[in-house]
Amino acid sequence: MTSNIWLPAHSDPLANIHSFQSCMILADAYGDSQYVCLFGDHDDLDGGNKLKVYSGTNMVFESQIHGIPTAMVGVYVDQTEPRIPAVAVASGPYIYVYKNTRPYFKFTVPPLPVNQVEEDIWREAREGKINIDMAVKMLENLRNEAESLPLAPMSLRFLQIPSGDRPEFLATYKNNPLKRQTVITCLDSIKKEHAEEDEVSCIIIGTESMEIYVLDPEAFTVLVKYSVPSAPVFIRSSGLFDVDFRFLVACRNGEVLVYRKGSMEPKFTLTLTSHPVGVERVGKYVVLATMDKKITCYSSHMKSMWTIHTPFEITTLALMDYKTKTFKGFLVGLANKEIRVYHDKFLIDSMQLDDVPIMISFGKYGREDSNMIVVTENGSFNVFILKRSVDLSQGKLSSKVGPSAQQSQKLNVPKKTKTYVDQTLRERESGIQIHRQFSHDIYRMRLTTARAYVAALKLNLTPISNEDDIPLKLNANVQGLGPRFQLSIEVMNTSNVYPIMGSYILFVTNETLYHLDRSYVVLPLLAPSLTYSVKVMVKCQLEHGVTDTINAFVYLKGRNAPALSANIEMPVSEPELMD
Repeated sequence: MTSNIWLPAHSDPLANIHSFQSCMILADAYGDSQYVCLFGDHDDLDGGNKLKVYSGTNMVFESQIHGIPTAMVGVYVDQTEPRIPAVAVASGPYIYVYKNTRPYFKFTVPPLPVNQVEEDIWREAREGKINIDMAVKMLENLRNEAESLPLAPMSLRFLQIPSGDRPEFLATYKNNPLKRQTVITCLDSIKKEHAEEDEVSCIIIGTESMEIYVLDPEAFTVLVKYSVPSAPVFIRSSGLFDVDFRFLVACRNGEVLVYRKGSMEPKFTLTLTSHPVGVERVGKYVVLATMDKKITCYSSHMKSMWTIHTPFEITTLALMDYKTKTFKGFLVGLANKEIRVYHDKFLIDSMQLDDVPIMISFGKYGREDSNMIVVTENGSFNVFILKRSVDLSQGKLSSKVGPSAQQSQKLNVPKKTKTYVDQTLRERESGIQIHRQFSHDIYRMRLTTARAYVAALKLNLTPISNEDDIPLKLNANVQGLGPRFQLSIEVMNTSNVYPIMGSYILFVTNETLYHLDRSYVVLPLLAPSLTYSVKVMVKCQLEHGVTDTINAFVYLKGRNAPALSANIEMPVSEPELMD
């Protein structure tokens, strides 16, 4: 468990904590500046679901929670003194608000609409207009309809029980109203009017019914509601609700959406390559971990900035905001029992644990400002303290991790010479004349190039014919080191319909320098879309390193001008090897 920046402060392997990353927060729950760690525990073997509070090395408080906790958030909900934050715990369709670790308020997510046809079926069954078999058949048909709303839990239970128990069930529950409740999947908070740490915040709720609610912190009423394409699993907010804000929502189907104040539609949308594992805002950027062992940073417009590939699966992601030294990074837990500290895409530190980390939180704990709380897979509770003397700048911790030290060295840029200064003054004083002269020269170059190209087309000096009635293409290669070479000439009829007859190749060169075994080659009938190859042996007759060009012309019968041509630049010939 060696690390360059962390000091082990406490470890309790028998804490038996079973929770999620979203059900762990650090907060001043008692208002005495003694920060505690709160967990929403769901251990069925240890007496059910509980709210557990750890202070120092011991658990100081626990309370029963109805249902499995899915998310927690700490917020200030009023302006009373002393300033004590409330803890909101989500479980099922309810949010249990605790203040000073005592029950304070219970909020219920607005119910979902019930199918009117389903209500009519239960009303007719209650009045005796239809029998039980008829009601079962009508409910089953309604459940199988693709466009209808899902059935209420009471109807689903009525269809699941044996037929013999249905009369008793109907007699017991026929007068109960039908209800459809959703389940809360994630929570977050956003400051309402001011950005100070102890100012009032709104609670943001994500539900299984693909809706997001923003609650008023004092009256606990819904201020605004958003609809998303899939169930949200992570919500991260920034800004002030009454001024300007931005919500980032990561959904279960891999979509990431960004909502801004004043619009019910997402401003930006992103589709991930895999399901999200964790999302954190690091400064102006968003760091997103996925199940395919990737950590990707996105800008505020959801443009990818960089990607880190981890060697093992990512188990958790947490923000590391060290305000004392204005350091913002993130902590990553891996399946190989490792915790990594990153600043941007640079690895700052790595620490090996005895078990796989599943929950990480960085912040105040007790009276220490920089603590890392880690809960592992076997339920152990671990506290690490950041060394006060540590230097978190990139590349200065260790030669084994982070970027190399050469990246921080300045380049030796030469001083400005007198010639450079004179040239700079000349460009400032005569900028218009320099630009005009440059434009004149480049126009002349373009004109000369165009004239040469037109002349080549007129004389058929190009390897590709520009005439529609001569669909030919010529390609030439030289093989060998010398003094003997082989010319490989490929001729292709680019037409898809018509063949070409009566064509031949003529070679022209300096006969004093090169000798060709044949300077005239008659081509066979050129079938459409086929390539024909011609081999010609060439011998260099001088051994003084002199080279020249061999011209290959393709003629058609009845034409005086060549149809195609190619200039073959011959390489320098090697001396002939003697036995």
